[in-house]
Parts: sequence; structure tokens; C-alpha cells
Amino acid sequence: MADAAAAQRRRLREIWRSAGWPCRDAVELELLVAGLVERVWDGEGRETLRVTDAGLALLAETRRRNQAAFDAHEALVAQVAREMQRAGRVVWRGLSLRAPLAAEDGGTAWAMAMPDVFSIRHTTVEDYTEPVVHEIKVSRADLLSDLRRAAKGEAYRALASQCWYVLRRGIAQPEEVPELYGVMLADGAGLEVARPAPRRALRLPFAVWMALARAHAEPPQQDDGQAMLGDQDGG
Repeated sequence: MADAAAAQRRRLREIWRSAGWPCRDAVELELLVAGLVERVWDGEGRETLRVTDAGLALLAETRRRNQAAFDAHEALVAQVAREMQRAGRVVWRGLSLRAPLAAEDGGTAWAMAMPDVFSIRHTTVEDYTEPVVHEIKVSRADLLSDLRRAAKGEAYRALASQCWYVLRRGIAQPEEVPELYGVMLADGAGLEVARPAPRRALRLPFAVWMALARAHAEPPQQDDGQAMLGDQDGG
């Protein structure tokens, strides 16, 4: 039922943005019966569809919910990024990285990975960089959709020695996330480790280093600047 409702909302947006030519399929029929769209004819008898006031109200409510979810997601992304910086890591948000995957013919296939938070240790030794991916989820539907995409997880694991899911508390149980990933739970009190992430040695491909060099790392937090300076002096 949720998938059907999502399909209706998508079609409603398409009709709103387009000339409204009818498709005459099941989704369109459901929208007509629900009173979210109506049939209209021009002076030459050509039929089109028009979004009704009820349809516009549904579009506006959907946008409001999506914006609220986006804001909650971005707030949690920022929280995780700050925690990684406080742990002495160099942090990036919103990266697009090419991840090397094993191809069926024994060669290498490449997939795009867009981790919410990517970080490495602040070190001068490549073997100690320990790249980590944090994927942020604030809705159960988004988490379940993510877990069904096996290739996405493979791409993350190709780029990180640890992969974590950070879940808004209450959307899922840690046991629902495969054991390939660590799990953190987030609420107003902060972040709690529900299950540690498996660790493995990993060296980043040169192409990833080039992508990191072109991207902008998160600027240091002002209140952490003196601590970072002290760490460097002591190392």
C-alpha cells in the first residue's frame, strides 16, 4: 500500500509539472477516483488531466514532510561529522567517489558511492588512515530501501575499513542491519554505539585520493582548534 501511495504521489507531481496528457493506467485511475486529478477538454475536444485543489493540498503536504525529513537528515549528518572531527579525523560530506568492485570476468568494475560522511584519521602514515563511512538514516523506509541495494553496500565497503549505519533511534533495531556494518543510534542525547563495526585493513585507491584532494574537507570546529593544535604538537 505504501508503494502504491508513493506511485500516486510521483504521478501527481508529473501531472502538475507537465501538460497533463493522460496515460490511462491503474495509477491514473486511482488518482481520478480519489479526486486528486480531474479530466478536462479543450475547445478541440482534446482530453488532459488537471490537478485538483485536493491534489495540490496533497502535493504541498508531501513537500512539507520531505523537507522535514531532509532537515532531520542533514542535522544528523552534521552531528556525525562533528563527532568525527572531535575524534581527530579529517571529514568530508556529500562526496561522489568511484569505488572499485570485483567484476564477474575477474576484472574491476567501478561504481559510484556517495557516503553521507567520509573520514580518515589525521596521520602522516598511509597505513594508519583508517577510512570510515557513515551512512545516515532518519526514516525506516529509507533504511530498508538502502539495505535492498547490495551494490551500494559493496561500494561503501570498497572505500572504507569500517562502515556504519547511524539510525535515528526508534526507526529500526540494530539486528535488522547486516553484521557487515556497525550501528549507532542517535537521539537528542547524542550518539550511542549499538554494535561496533568490523574492521579490516584497507588502502584507498589513488583515484580516491585525487577525489579527496579536489573536494573540500569540513572546516575544523572553532571550539576544537586548540585541542587539535595540542595533538599535533604532542605527536
